[in-house]
Amino acid sequence: MVTHVIEKNPSDERGTLLAFVEAQRGGLRRALLGLSEEQAAATPSASELSLGGLLKHVAETEHHWVRMAQQLPPEIQRDESTWSDSFRLTEGESVAGTLAYWDRVAEETERVIRSSDSLEQTFALPDAPWYPPSSRVSLRWLLLHLVEEIGRHAGHADVIRESLDGKTAFELVAEAQGAAGQG
Repeated sequence: MVTHVIEKNPSDERGTLLAFVEAQRGGLRRALLGLSEEQAAATPSASELSLGGLLKHVAETEHHWVRMAQQLPPEIQRDESTWSDSFRLTEGESVAGTLAYWDRVAEETERVIRSSDSLEQTFALPDAPWYPPSSRVSLRWLLLHLVEEIGRHAGHADVIRESLDGKTAFELVAEAQGAAGQG
């Protein structure tokens, strides 16, 4: 399984926040360890969420936020008619392809954060009913929001994975460490 390696500097606020984001990414990635495409698309709980869908959603969401911070339009535009596609792998998409996409997004996130003058740098939020009018947030807020967003969905992923085959997050951490030690 491909994972992005964040430059580590725990005494630096940027490095610390990026490491927290990466830790949450790891939780979701591990939930997909060893699964087939069919298992990744399965919805074994009361929710309509699948592991593949969660993976795609968080990758697109992180990319959207990083593009917004750069005052660039999102590469993937969603509206009411395509919103549900952000929660499932569609024709031609795969777990491996989505993981590779998320790795590129993670690299962009790190580049944007590390190249900014300050985590206090702000950007405007778009006009939307779920944002206060004329809102601005900082890059620090963005990183904390990514920890929250990815962490929430990593928790969903834990429940879905355990519903699929009984494997818990602790078992998957051990499995991932074993695989890393063999490579």
